[in-house]
Amino acid sequence: MLQDSPIYIPTDSSHSAVDSHLSQEISTTVSEHLDESNNESTARDSEGEEKKTREKALPMDCAPAPYEKLEQAQKMAEKFIKEKEVYKANRELIRCVALTRIIYGDCHWQLAQAFANLAHSYLILQGLPAQAIEHAESAKRIMLTGIRTPPEDKREILGTLVTIYYTLGIAHLAQNNGKESYLSLRKAERLMEELQELDGRVIMGLKISEKDLVIALGRTCLQQNKFDFAVGYFEKAVDVVILTEGDMAPELINLYQKIAQSEQLKKNHGRAIAYLLQAHSICVALYKQLSVEAAQTGLLLGKAYAATGDQQHVGAAEMYFTESLVAYQAALGAKDSLTLSAIEEFSKWLVHVGKNQQAYRLLKDSLKSIIDTYGDFSEKAAETYHIMGSICLAEGKMREAYQLFNKCLQIQTAVYGPRNRKPKEMQELLNALERSPTVHEENRLVK
Repeated sequence: MLQDSPIYIPTDSSHSAVDSHLSQEISTTVSEHLDESNNESTARDSEGEEKKTREKALPMDCAPAPYEKLEQAQKMAEKFIKEKEVYKANRELIRCVALTRIIYGDCHWQLAQAFANLAHSYLILQGLPAQAIEHAESAKRIMLTGIRTPPEDKREILGTLVTIYYTLGIAHLAQNNGKESYLSLRKAERLMEELQELDGRVIMGLKISEKDLVIALGRTCLQQNKFDFAVGYFEKAVDVVILTEGDMAPELINLYQKIAQSEQLKKNHGRAIAYLLQAHSICVALYKQLSVEAAQTGLLLGKAYAATGDQQHVGAAEMYFTESLVAYQAALGAKDSLTLSAIEEFSKWLVHVGKNQQAYRLLKDSLKSIIDTYGDFSEKAAETYHIMGSICLAEGKMREAYQLFNKCLQIQTAVYGPRNRKPKEMQELLNALERSPTVHEENRLVK
């Protein structure tokens, strides 16, 4: 099954630290503004202006300062985002929150917009869903206070609401909170539709695209096992990508894989294979046959054909497993973890279809690479010895099986400890093998 890359979820302490930093930054920005006001006031004193005139002129003279600073902070945030300067961008967005509060107060939709942009930054740029949820909820509370909505601001207000609910949806998805994720993303979808009607189906300058939203909905439906809905959303995303970028766009690879994953979970193996073939053909065309991308889609195809359980697909499964392994070895080398994982997948399938000797040779040839990569005493090494031992046992080679299982036991004991279930079960198997004539006689001679 395909998995999304994990997103780091911060602890409560790191969450508090960020909130403290935000409060500190807001206080600092307000202090800077007041200091500048005082400096300007002192300068006018030295020029001999009358006190009443100075007091009346001060608010008007200082008024442009926060607006100018806000505009500058917004421009710098956009610049740092484009340059992938994550922490600098985040600092500028925090300044935007502080300055927006100074200018508009606590109950204006533009403050909600500043919080929404900050929340989106924490999620997309830094992968911190807890902070994203906190600031998106702050934005939502402001929007729900019954603020007045000028007609000329409706477009930006709707866009802000889309950003808020999309951010909440993705953040909850990252925390495996499928129900909250789905509800937030559905709200974002309805708001997006309203915004499209307002803008005539063309939305300019919105942080969240229609493609982003439907992919997110597909992911959250997949997480909740709503496979039909997931397929529908992913197919909609495919249509959008093809319309805007063509039918060979790299982004289609992942989308076809997601659709295939949903179809496999529905046991629709034929449809899953069809989508994976499309993904693989794009990989080969864009990245060549001996590439990591082609290796990955080839491995998925091998597993998809194997999952059918049909004898007629054995040849296709073996072909794609082999092609994938060759591509991994060419692109990454024999000792890379992805190469070794492909060998493990391939060998297990070979054992499953009764090609024991082929699986044994594959594992034996890779054993040195496994030890060099993971170490002598590692789970991967123990697993390899276990599979090789099982093959020998199935072939009736009791002595070889005993030796391999014994090696496996030594590693399992070191890795898991003697009281763990795995070494206990392995010891029971070894005790049973010791009763066989071949092993018993060899052990007697050794002693």
